Amino acid sequence: MALLYLYLALAPVLAIALYIYWKDKNEKEPVTHLIGYFLLGALTCIPAGITNGIGGTVLGFEHGQSHDVVRSFFMAFFVVGLGEELLKFLALIFVAFPRKNFNEPFDGIVYSVMIGLGFASFENIMYVFEGGIGVAFMRTFTAVPMHAAMGVIMGYYVGKAKFQRGDRRTETAIIGLVCAVLFHGAYDFCLFQNASLILLLMVFPVMGWAFYLSRRAIKLHLSK
Repeated sequence: MALLYLYLALAPVLAIALYIYWKDKNEKEPVTHLIGYFLLGALTCIPAGITNGIGGTVLGFEHGQSHDVVRSFFMAFFVVGLGEELLKFLALIFVAFPRKNFNEPFDGIVYSVMIGLGFASFENIMYVFEGGIGVAFMRTFTAVPMHAAMGVIMGYYVGKAKFQRGDRRTETAIIGLVCAVLFHGAYDFCLFQNASLILLLMVFPVMGWAFYLSRRAIKLHLSK
């Protein structure tokens, strides 16, 4: 059963990773490098777990419990969304950004997605082993693709910043971080709160918009 859970947790991650690798048609990145960024993303789960725990304690937020809109909003946007995406962003900026292999805008998407998928894999394993097959099936079509979509959006702007001249490089990269935080926060907020069915159902347009923008970002960088 443990092997089945591990397969169910990692299968969607591997499928998305292969899709992004296949999309990189100009100059594919070394597989060893991609594995390294994947593992780096998984490691960011450790400090993320600490900050989420501290934030949850301060806000009185416990997963699996009913929470009001205000508490859910702050937990989703300022603890989980900001904390997790900032850690991925720092890994992307300080490890991948300076490397010579980062030699085209699409590389920003590739590296960012690999970091995001590494994070998603670690998180997914924990959730699937705790919740079972039903959780695995649900997260295959929700949380894992959302981590990838946020990675694409963040990586699009970081890839753009890498080859941008002038003083706006930092601003462009920060836009990617902000977009990822907003999508992550909106997604989690819809799921965290237990006050409104309408807000819960809003998770679907949030996901749809994130997937649309990520596909558009991939096309824009590949067209250059």
